Amino acid sequence: MTASPVLRRYAADVEAAHAELTRLDQLSGDGDFGDNLRSGLRRVIDELDRSGAEGHGFDVAGRVFLDDVGGTSGPLFGLLFTEIGRALDGDVPSWAAGASAGLAAIQRVGEANVGDRTLVDALVPAVAALESDGAGAFARAATAAADGARSTAGLRARLGRASYVGERAKGVADPGAVGVALLFRALAEVEEPGSGIAPPY
Repeated sequence: MTASPVLRRYAADVEAAHAELTRLDQLSGDGDFGDNLRSGLRRVIDELDRSGAEGHGFDVAGRVFLDDVGGTSGPLFGLLFTEIGRALDGDVPSWAAGASAGLAAIQRVGEANVGDRTLVDALVPAVAALESDGAGAFARAATAAADGARSTAGLRARLGRASYVGERAKGVADPGAVGVALLFRALAEVEEPGSGIAPPY
């Protein structure tokens, strides 16, 4: 399974969603999430293009986000990308194993659970859908992640930057959760073309 097209599609989708990601973070954070996610992915794609490397590229994405991308989200996305990369490098490449390990790493560091209005609200249902396996698992994961991201609009943040703005963040989705949902949407678009998953915002 070649995953570099997933990263490239993800980077393109984040470019298209940049204004919305920025708007969401301006309402619930410090407004830099769209810039951080976009610039990090640009660096990843540039490095992959310069090196001419083939393969999934998530090892590169993990390193770039852990080392070079700022904000709270940079290291968290770096952990997710790193674990996906390790799983795809394994004897039996597995998106489910990688996403699950990434979720565990993120929860170890951030201690967030579903309902705390973080990217975990999108990642947990996506992992569950991937672990169900079978035909259409990628589309189901993308749909579950999008639904999880949208659900954060009705939550009051208990962790992270949004917890400081209180009710001001209510009514808009958590940008980190939307960023995760865009990743699974890109995965579904590449691995199950025609799945037709709507953007998670």
